Amino acid sequence: MKKILVSMVVLSTLLWSCGGSGGDTPDPDPDPINKAPSTPSLVYPSANLLCIDNSIEFKWNASTDPDGDNISYVIQIAKDNAFTNIVETVTNSSTTRTISLEKGVAYYWRVNAKDSKNNYSAYTSANSFYTEGIGVSNYVPFSPSIVSPSLNAVVTESTATLEWDASDVDDDPLTYDVYFGTDNPPTSKKATDQSGKTYTTASLNSSTDYYWKVVVKDGNGGEAIGQVWNFKTD
Repeated sequence: MKKILVSMVVLSTLLWSCGGSGGDTPDPDPDPINKAPSTPSLVYPSANLLCIDNSIEFKWNASTDPDGDNISYVIQIAKDNAFTNIVETVTNSSTTRTISLEKGVAYYWRVNAKDSKNNYSAYTSANSFYTEGIGVSNYVPFSPSIVSPSLNAVVTESTATLEWDASDVDDDPLTYDVYFGTDNPPTSKKATDQSGKTYTTASLNSSTDYYWKVVVKDGNGGEAIGQVWNFKTD
């Protein structure tokens, strides 16, 4: 009889400790995940513009935030379209900002949005523009931009068609020199003064890193040397 009573006491203790009092407080709801603002869009300077002043009022369209957070904007201005030579990075609460820049220089600008919890949107695509220079009769072309293969892409075909884009504020006819190879930077010139914006390579080796760049020329002595782009084969 004593053994039965002891067993019942032990069982009751276990049930109490495992089951609790039956009045557990439910876990609180997790905090909602903060969402980034939408990406703004650029208004002025528009693409490939020649600005008649070097004090420029930059304008862009407002972003929206799905959580209703306050939004500010980060404006970046660079002297190259890869944004490695950044001359201005400014945070702004409104959708306009006046910035003074050097005269007679090609610039590239972009904007992203930031909410009050430091969550950022993607950057806009970049617009290029020139500030008018004193006595400048010819402006060099803008730096070329990559189209395909995309940077660090893996190419599965036996050849690759390299494609780029370029523009000139003077609307001069442009020609292109193409450098391509396994050296970084590439030193082997594969095309000279071609008018088209594509170049098809010879047969590629497998499991190899390739590098290429384009030099843009306007026929009036102006030229822009593009950055080095790369891809690999599988």
